[in-house]
Amino acid sequence: ASVSEPAQKCCTENIQPFLTSILEELMGPVSSGFTEVRSLFDKEVNEIIQDFQKTNDMTRLKENVDQLMTLPFNSVKMEPCYLKVNLLQELLQDLKSRFKVYHIDFVIQRTQNFMQELMENAVYTFEQLFSPSQQADSAKVATTIEKVKLRVLK
Repeated sequence: ASVSEPAQKCCTENIQPFLTSILEELMGPVSSGFTEVRSLFDKEVNEIIQDFQKTNDMTRLKENVDQLMTLPFNSVKMEPCYLKVNLLQELLQDLKSRFKVYHIDFVIQRTQNFMQELMENAVYTFEQLFSPSQQADSAKVATTIEKVKLRVLK
């Protein structure tokens, strides 16, 4: 009871007025990181479509879809996504001094983990909605892949 009132006063005067601007500042790098995840998924699926249109090879298509499933664990391809979030390091340094925010690396790491999880969900959903082995008409495969990609990106 003796701490509640001073704590509320401190939050109301020293933290609450800054929350909106802090969240806006932090959301820039976070949003750009998640946008990069979306772009990477889109690019990788487009490459699968283009490759299939050139080769019309169902075996190779299956291999490419299998390879897509490893995308969340491909650190080289995911690196540009993770780098977008590294900008939080600079932004959080300012917050660290003003608001005693610690564990900056943990915030960045958790954000990157969420990005990887999002990519895992995207490729899993893609695999569930599109199965190369169930495609009877190879003429419609590229169109089907595009429809599935758009559904996943929604």
